[in-house]
Parts: sequence; C-alpha cells; structure tokens
Amino acid sequence: MRPTRSETEFWEENGYVFLEGAMVGDDLARLQDAFERASREHKEEWLKGVASGRRPAAHYDIPRPFDFDDAFIDLVDHPSWYPYLMEFASDELILLGPQVRTVPAQPISYVGWHPDVPQSSPLHMKVQVYVDDCPAERGAFAYVPGSHKPGVGLCPKPRPLDSMPGCKVLPGKAGDVIVFNSYGWHTAMENRTLNPRKSIILIYEQWSEGRTSPDRYASILDKCKTSERRKLFGLEPMRS
Repeated sequence: MRPTRSETEFWEENGYVFLEGAMVGDDLARLQDAFERASREHKEEWLKGVASGRRPAAHYDIPRPFDFDDAFIDLVDHPSWYPYLMEFASDELILLGPQVRTVPAQPISYVGWHPDVPQSSPLHMKVQVYVDDCPAERGAFAYVPGSHKPGVGLCPKPRPLDSMPGCKVLPGKAGDVIVFNSYGWHTAMENRTLNPRKSIILIYEQWSEGRTSPDRYASILDKCKTSERRKLFGLEPMRS
C-alpha cells in the first residue's frame, strides 16, 4: 500500500518514516538465515582484508549479496516499503546498491554525523532493515528530523553522538525498517553491547539519466521477471 497522507506529511516534515514489523514470520526468518550463511562464508575473507589493511575493521559488509541468495534481491522491491519509495520518487526509482552490514561491539561508532549526498543531487533515499533486535545501545540508527530540508545548512558533528541537538535515536525489533532521506544528517550510535548489530541498508535514488549501467546487475537478469523490477535494477530503460 502507498503511504497515507499523514505518513507522507511526516516524511516531508521530518525526513524519515519508521515501519514497525515490516518483515515478520517466514519472510524475516528467510532473511536472517541468508544473512547468517553469507556472514559465515565471507568472514575469513573479511578478516584477511582487515589484517592486510584492505578492509575496514569497524564494520563488515557481505560482498555481492545479490549473487549469494535471492532473499537479498527480494528486499529491493519488498511490498512493505517499496510503495513508499515509489511514492516519494514519483514512480521513477532506481537502486544504487545494498550494504549487508555487521557492526561489531566497540566503544565508538564507525561513523559520525553526516548527510550522504548534497541537496543538489537527485532525491536519495535509504532503507535500514534491522535483521536482529536493535536496542538503542546496540548501534541503533539515529537521525536529525528536519535536517533534510533545503536551507537548513550544516549541522554540528558532536562527540558524544547523542549530544547532537534535536537528534532522534530509532531502536527497533528484528524486521523493523526505517526509510530515510539521505540529505538529512544521520549516524549509527555506539554499540555498547556485547553483540554485533546486523542490518541491511538499501540505497535508492530518483531516476536521472546516466546513473545506472545495464551491466551492473546483469548477473541477476534472470531473477528480474517484470519490467518494473528490471527498471529498478537499471536493466531496462526507465523511459522508452
């Protein structure tokens, strides 16, 4: 379903929407299983990369997730949040990429307060999917409501992170999802627990000419049975 008027108004005013229980039951279990299997398979590769200085130690992204399991492909146009993205992007949406990410327990966050793109960029949105329960102290996502609006200007970059004026920390349960405007200032809070934070970040943009390559996701063309999905992955022109 498309967002309600109140959800759209909240999005426009605050820059994010929180979708409680967006994934549940077998749908969530399938994703959790794929995440765990992919993590185990690629962990040694990541550790070798850390030891050689080629990979960051502060977070671990599973490489090539779309080639690993269809569960990751099916996230991209999942019915719980895809209609929201299409509404906000005026039905011209493209995928830029996924980040299947584990954040280890550590005393500082791997990233500070930041926007992802300048206001001059096409509308840029992300979907944060909590794979496991993520209380506030487990590296939960945080956002400064309203910071996505034109003319807001630069925000401070305080330490500790929770001293950012007006910030809102968004903890959640496994299967909860945050859709947010990447113009806005956001971060991952410190993970003060003994358990890693597991989440998936899907990166989208409102379509503009030349932003996708038909070769980028050619390996999953056979998994894109509809024209709508092929356009989303850049495998078919958005406009004829």
